[in-house]
Amino acid sequence: MRYLCDYLLHLAADYQWEVQAWAVFPNHYHFVALASPQSRPLQSFIKTLHSDTAIAANQWDGVQGRKVWYQYWETELTFQRSYYARLSYVHRNPVHHGLVREATLYPWCSAGWFQRGASAAYCETIMKFGIERLKIPDDFEVDWQSDAA
Repeated sequence: MRYLCDYLLHLAADYQWEVQAWAVFPNHYHFVALASPQSRPLQSFIKTLHSDTAIAANQWDGVQGRKVWYQYWETELTFQRSYYARLSYVHRNPVHHGLVREATLYPWCSAGWFQRGASAAYCETIMKFGIERLKIPDDFEVDWQSDAA
């Protein structure tokens, strides 16, 4: 998970996508990023991310050609309220999956980074933003032990 998280952030910088929130798990991930006119295409970014991380995972496990990534969704956020809701959702995702009681305690999530870097008022606003109307396919069971870092 450390590799996927680090590689996601590194590749986003290479493709000139400004990552605003992320949460990485053993079986899926989420991120919110801002594009600029200089950003390379998202599809190319995701294809490289999935290809390179699948190759690495297969090498670690001593297998070849195993399919690692199965599904992919993207959503273009065009309204400020949608953007805030997705930021909140992604930052709080480790709590959603029951892995930690406080999102900042999960090491492969942006919640701690966000808390340290944003103003207290902005952080509080985003972290309390309503997410109940979001329709995100995220019913994955996640098995994680805090000592597995």
